[in-house]
Amino acid sequence: MSLVETYDLVIFDLDGVIYLIDKPIDGAAEAVERLRSAGTAIAYATNNASRRAADVAALLEGMGVSAAAGEVLTSAGASAAMLAERLPAGAPVLVVGAEALRAEVRDAGLTVVDKLEDKPVAVVQGFGPDVGWKLLAEASLAVRAGALWMATNTDRTLPSPRGPLPGNGSLVGVLRTALNREPDVVVGKPAPALFETAASLSKSQRPLAVGDRLDTDIEGAVGAGMDSLLVLTGVSGPAELLQAPPERRPTFVSADLSGLFGDADAARIPVTADTLGGWQVADGKLTGSGTPVDALRLLTGVYWNGGEVKACSDEARDLLTGWGLPA
Repeated sequence: MSLVETYDLVIFDLDGVIYLIDKPIDGAAEAVERLRSAGTAIAYATNNASRRAADVAALLEGMGVSAAAGEVLTSAGASAAMLAERLPAGAPVLVVGAEALRAEVRDAGLTVVDKLEDKPVAVVQGFGPDVGWKLLAEASLAVRAGALWMATNTDRTLPSPRGPLPGNGSLVGVLRTALNREPDVVVGKPAPALFETAASLSKSQRPLAVGDRLDTDIEGAVGAGMDSLLVLTGVSGPAELLQAPPERRPTFVSADLSGLFGDADAARIPVTADTLGGWQVADGKLTGSGTPVDALRLLTGVYWNGGEVKACSDEARDLLTGWGLPA
């Protein structure tokens, strides 16, 4: 039985799992179609607050990945809905972020403003590539004056073909430093709301979350009580996985989405055996050779129990060094 066959819903993160910025990741479209052919429900849950659900679906379709707007949950849409529940209709909200977030706030029946003089009762902050000091300054003043401060998400970085770039968490950090406090509400992952909503909409009894980040996707899944698969196509790499605290440990790990269709036991972690796929661990020493994922799975059983290893073969030394670990 394949890994995915025991689940009735797969909740995908997007950036780093399905695509990188504007290019699909190899095998992503094929994985989605394979799930659809098997009758497995699909949802897309993203912390990206710079696009609306329909825009995200259109973007995916343009990449050859099938998607419907109703399958997409964004932190922008969830934030606007939460504000509408808390505030009276027409209440002024200072929006820090992209036009997509502003549109979601308007559609929720609230009034978008951009300066303190408009007397905002809330500040909602999401990623926008054009966010600058002037708007952040107005947001800081509004929060100091008593406005609710909501962050769509706190991702420190965004994946890109050139490497990680500053994300909304970095922009939230500007206000955190200026105000010496945390946001009142964080909506996106690692908060469990997006995962829980996706499961509820699909009436899922056994969902699986798939992500590339331990600090958002995986921690959010753990918080929601869901199994999770970490794919190594985005932000979090082997060294981060080996050092992950319990609340950021996935159920499975795979190089990419092909792991969904392999044997569950070929992706489950931690591995408590001493050998796996040509690799051996004994007395704190890693020897042998094999696939990087097999080595990683084997080492989770060591590192997650407080141990470490030293490389005792050329292949092991190259592997650990490539992961940024002492060899």
